[in-house]
Amino acid sequence: MRKFSILVFAITLALTSCKDGASTKQDFTPASIGQVNSLTVVMSNELWEGKVGDIVRDHFAASVVGIAWNEPIFTLRHLPETVFTGAVRKSRSILVVQKKDTTSLSYINHNTYARPQNVAVVVAPTEDALIETINEKADHIISEFNKADLKLTQGNFKRSLLEDTTIEDTFGVTMDIPSVYSVGRADDNFVWLDRDIKNGTMNLIVYALPWNSFNNDATFISDIVSKRDSIGKKYIPGPNEGTYMDTEKAFAPSVFPAEIGGKKAAEVRGRWEIYNYSMAGPYVSYIINDEANKRKLVVEGFTFAPAAVKRDFMFELEAIIKTLKFVPKKTSN
Repeated sequence: MRKFSILVFAITLALTSCKDGASTKQDFTPASIGQVNSLTVVMSNELWEGKVGDIVRDHFAASVVGIAWNEPIFTLRHLPETVFTGAVRKSRSILVVQKKDTTSLSYINHNTYARPQNVAVVVAPTEDALIETINEKADHIISEFNKADLKLTQGNFKRSLLEDTTIEDTFGVTMDIPSVYSVGRADDNFVWLDRDIKNGTMNLIVYALPWNSFNNDATFISDIVSKRDSIGKKYIPGPNEGTYMDTEKAFAPSVFPAEIGGKKAAEVRGRWEIYNYSMAGPYVSYIINDEANKRKLVVEGFTFAPAAVKRDFMFELEAIIKTLKFVPKKTSN
């Protein structure tokens, strides 16, 4: 009887091992490494130093929209193929560019050397063909790299989340906000959270506008600026009497389509300043079409960090906002 039990156990273990065999490689793939918004570019020195390298830099090291100083969307690290071995293969975002006698192609492999990881590969027979393919595929590749960095950043938030429910109680939405933030101001239609950073602050504000606030497409951008300025004047004072936040007039905001909390939205990136005072910085604002509540819900992140690189601060604020969820209304029995 004892031998029979041992045999049954052994068979069960073997079957379980076979069933899980497909995931064995996945389970033992090492963790990826690297800072968010960093990219390892694998290509020959000849390509990197020529026009192909220039087009890679044009796309993948383009300036972040809304930041006055030229801060690249990715910090690039170039490696020739001969040294792309060992630990560097565990980089989370990798772009491989190769000139080979083959048809032009591009694809993205996931979790090849580490987890999570995206390895984008662009191959073509000539430099001109490489440039054409990169021009065609760069936006998609950048989007996939950004999604991975956002997901990682948002996962890190969950280690210690703010338990305050002011935003939910006021607007019926939740966000995964790190516990280093705190509520600095809460009114009937305005909530402001911030956190201290070296020589500055990072800020989140939430407010609602009437559903019909932006009816004219021709005046959409000017209406955005007007609404922002009215909110800043009312709720966000500057350091001296008569000073307040408004939109920097010399820097026209950029607007992109977006989706937040499952609803259509407009993403607005630009520069804020303090009226009659020397303070300024970047902001990213999402105007969400909340038709169910007949309102435009606005969630904005802005940073004050003089003489500091602001890209990663703004990326954190974007990552927080993109965790937004609408809380279903409770129905009474």
